[in-house]
Amino acid sequence: MELVRIWSGAVSTTLLAKEASLEYINVGRSGLKVSRICLGTNMFGEGYVDDDRAFSVIDAALDSGINFIDTADMYNDGKSEELVGRAIKGKRDDLVIGTKGFAPMGPGVNDRGLSRKHVIDAVNSSLSRLKTDYIDLYQVHWWDPETPIEETLGTLNDLVRIGKIRYLGCSNFAAWQLAKALWTSDKLGLDKFVSIQLLYNMAQRGIEEEVFPLAEDQGVGVIPYQVLMGGLLTGSYDVTKEPPKDSHMASRHAGGAKTRFWNERTFKLVDEVKKAAVQLGYEPTQVSLAWCLSKSPITSVIVGSSRPEQITQNARSQEIRLPEETLERLNSL
Repeated sequence: MELVRIWSGAVSTTLLAKEASLEYINVGRSGLKVSRICLGTNMFGEGYVDDDRAFSVIDAALDSGINFIDTADMYNDGKSEELVGRAIKGKRDDLVIGTKGFAPMGPGVNDRGLSRKHVIDAVNSSLSRLKTDYIDLYQVHWWDPETPIEETLGTLNDLVRIGKIRYLGCSNFAAWQLAKALWTSDKLGLDKFVSIQLLYNMAQRGIEEEVFPLAEDQGVGVIPYQVLMGGLLTGSYDVTKEPPKDSHMASRHAGGAKTRFWNERTFKLVDEVKKAAVQLGYEPTQVSLAWCLSKSPITSVIVGSSRPEQITQNARSQEIRLPEETLERLNSL
């Protein structure tokens, strides 16, 4: 199959014969290019998505043009990274692997946080589990109030210098924390964060007020998670009943999504998304993802998938440009 790349500013479009185009966009102002859909793997490695299914999901992601995979050392006590490492064998160079560190990974007092000791140990452990010698995007999972940001950033910079990490990012930072980290990197001449991962969806849009303007000004790519509200925005749940016990919404992998999203306000959001999907001829999932991707600071959205067929549907969301009237209606909810 012939492969053609068309370059336009920060976005490259890969055209596969007889297939729709996919975008690969720069992460912030870095030179790293990723697909606008990122495969989330927090469900991998603990029974909910078994090994065989995880392998088929990753294969489907590659076949759909998705080149960006997100994981973390804490996901199922490292099992997600281990499974990703096995699944990408022989395909590593085609992928951008993002992982995260901070969480307790052992009983010791130094087995958590962003100290020099723990960051180095965490990166080495992630490399071992992922069966790779470098991490494309290493993200600190949370702000550490017990460690000077200078210590953390200096350590990360050293790891970039020796080739264990290619790019740096953060996750779950407030706007002032991101601003402080960027200022510190500038002051000390260190590698800067090129991305930030944050919770964002139609029901939780607080980061638009401070993080979005900061990210746009400083060239930091926003990579949101829980964009489908634990699966609620797929439109597949009967909101008149409790979610099935074996569903993603009811599982611990959804990160408390039922407590956060199972309410009358979000049910109304889902109804509006379903109406838009019917009007436009798309699936509710695709409308939800396309809405999210319409926000200018957003580089890529993290979407977990437990079945290969979900991947194909999600990947097509990159091609959708919602009409202005649809965006205005959804933005007003």
